[in-house]
Amino acid sequence: MTNAATETVAERIAHILCRHQVEVIFAQSLPSAVILAAEAAGIKQIAYRQENMGGAMADGYARISGKVAVVAAQNGPAATLLVPPLAEALKASVPIVALVQDVERDQTDRNAFQDFDQIALFQSCAKWVRRVQVPDRIDDYIDAAFTAAASGRPGPAVLLLPADLLRAPAQPATLPRSKCLGRWPLDRTRPSEEALDEVARRIASAKAPIIVAGGGVHGSGAAEELTALQHEASLPVITTNMGKGVVDEFHPLSAGVLGSLTGPRSLGRHSLPLIEEADLVLLVGTRTNQNGTDNWRQIPTSATIVHIDVDPAEIGRNYEAIRLVGDAAETLSALREALGRVDLTRRNNDRARLEERIKGFWTAFESDRLDVATATSGPIRPERVMAELQSLLTADMMVVADASYSSMWVVGQLRAPGVMRFITPRGLAGLGWGVPLAIGAKAARPQSPVVALVGDGGFAHSWAELETMVRMQLPVLIIVLNNGILGFQRDAETVKFGRYTTACHFADVDHVQIAKACGCPAVRVEDPCDLADLLKSSINAEGPMLIEVMTDPEAHPPLSLFANMDAAA
Repeated sequence: MTNAATETVAERIAHILCRHQVEVIFAQSLPSAVILAAEAAGIKQIAYRQENMGGAMADGYARISGKVAVVAAQNGPAATLLVPPLAEALKASVPIVALVQDVERDQTDRNAFQDFDQIALFQSCAKWVRRVQVPDRIDDYIDAAFTAAASGRPGPAVLLLPADLLRAPAQPATLPRSKCLGRWPLDRTRPSEEALDEVARRIASAKAPIIVAGGGVHGSGAAEELTALQHEASLPVITTNMGKGVVDEFHPLSAGVLGSLTGPRSLGRHSLPLIEEADLVLLVGTRTNQNGTDNWRQIPTSATIVHIDVDPAEIGRNYEAIRLVGDAAETLSALREALGRVDLTRRNNDRARLEERIKGFWTAFESDRLDVATATSGPIRPERVMAELQSLLTADMMVVADASYSSMWVVGQLRAPGVMRFITPRGLAGLGWGVPLAIGAKAARPQSPVVALVGDGGFAHSWAELETMVRMQLPVLIIVLNNGILGFQRDAETVKFGRYTTACHFADVDHVQIAKACGCPAVRVEDPCDLADLLKSSINAEGPMLIEVMTDPEAHPPLSLFANMDAAA
């Protein structure tokens, strides 16, 4: 153990991270002084191949572990590559602390090697950015970074660490710190009793209330409270893309994901009237963004809107609402108490009718997609892949998707058999994050199976991290839906312009050979009848696996954007 009087700032940082219960740091050796000290202190380094992917790994880890994730990077181009995943974390409300090396303090603004204004670089994609200047403030700054990341609406915090400062002797803390700030949410706030009682009375008297649940329910760990509210108040629940899995979708009052998935062969085509007819909409942990509301068209203007969110600025952003500012879990618990003081006869009397109606949505959905979900010819329909995966889902499993169509296939075609985690990068929805998100999720919960669904377009961004997955012994089942095109780009351009650019089609790539070159077993599937056995054996395997499925380039999720094109076809 290094004597406290002679330890370096880097060693002090490692000890502070241990105090915050940090067990994993996503890095590539840099800042070297910090990583060497962290490994010496027992913190495991998961060494990514590229910073963009490392940031996404930290994102996946934070979402699943309930801990603030830590990612590290060198200054210069490495730091700039952290911007995209931190921007995703900021939009998706995921707490990450980024430790970024900076040039030595006496070299700033002298055109030193890889010097850059990193404060300006990160200000647009982080809640909090600081540069440490003196050794005796390092405890303060590390704690402030964790506090910023985990409090209020969670998000990334960036701490810039000059290289010479890391080698300097750490000064004894004037005011010693002992608290752990490494878990989130850091604070559990709740609205006033008066506000809760008003909402309870409105729910009890409403003719057609409904809950729209977003990713904030996952972030708060509020799924259990939401399930209890759904049952006790006989309230139907639909979810946003990021909210998928916050309720059991086999519960008779669960109507699945809606958002923009309202085209032909979608569940939303049938469930849409449920929200259109609502006279009270309870929003829980959702930013009411474009995709979650299908261009802000779905929530009726005549409805009373109640919004639960930890971020006061999100309430009223797009819809004027009764404000319930607070942590989702704490607020839902308090709302349940308030509902216990009102007469819910109206809600309970309507339950059987609602359950039968929602059952009809699911039945019609299954009927609509039966032809593609059971298709036996090639190229393979993605719906068939999802149908085969459905039978293998368990609440313990984590399903991760890349952006674009991969996310839509997962949230729109799979039905959650219990409260479970689906991870989709819907903050900024950048391509390539499916695989690193899955690796981070596996690091957070190594005992649970992880399945990553990625398209060939997105997978091209993250091939190198197959080696990371194998080397770090974090096995994931990766399903590559290979249709040889940038599907969303082609289809969106076709709808908007009647043609598409030459960038949309790819040359043939053998992803199996890429995986095998990285030490990951892989197989290509062209016959849909081979899917069931292969998926079952791969999910239950102890090691990694890549399944390349040759899919139909004409298939696309039933998004509202393509409804007219599908109807014409």
